[in-house]
Amino acid sequence: MKTVFKLLPILMIAVIMSACSSIKVTTDYDKTVDFTQFKTFEYYGWAAESDQLLNQLERDRIEAAFGDEFKKRGLEYVESGGDMIVTLYVMTQDKTQYNATTTGMGYGGYGGYYGYGPGWGWGPGMGMSMSTTSVSEYNYTVGTLVIDIYHAGDEKLIWESIGTKTVDDNPQTREKNLPKNIAAIMAPYPVKPIEEKK
Repeated sequence: MKTVFKLLPILMIAVIMSACSSIKVTTDYDKTVDFTQFKTFEYYGWAAESDQLLNQLERDRIEAAFGDEFKKRGLEYVESGGDMIVTLYVMTQDKTQYNATTTGMGYGGYGGYYGYGPGWGWGPGMGMSMSTTSVSEYNYTVGTLVIDIYHAGDEKLIWESIGTKTVDDNPQTREKNLPKNIAAIMAPYPVKPIEEKK
């Protein structure tokens, strides 16, 4: 198939998330399509430049995780001739978060709450305080993974899901959490996993 699939423009909202934050998922699909009719799927491939952000091992793990989610929905992977065509796209964005912390102490002079005499009267409050503000900088990377599904018959985009999350610097942790994150991206798919139907 020589058709070059174009990804839809992605409207991203800047969200500051901690390293332990959960994945943020947004999705959209063609509500006129009966997704239960599809029995097979094929991978068209990764969008350009994705290979610069992920190595082959990471791409294989992501495809396998998506494959498991499709299998749970009764879909079988085929190398070509699938009912659905799946494309994947990944991008990252470096961000910086600033946290300001203020510490200090103070004591009051005139204008106390109680009494009527000097220093404790009804006049305006006057006092002295000393405080220190420190600003810390935190650099992190937000990763976005997009899956697009096309109807093989007319090559029309029928489903898209976007997962956004702070990238974990630990490769072992990333691999461990990958199935959970892919499951979250696939959760809005119109056909639910077989075990959930019981």
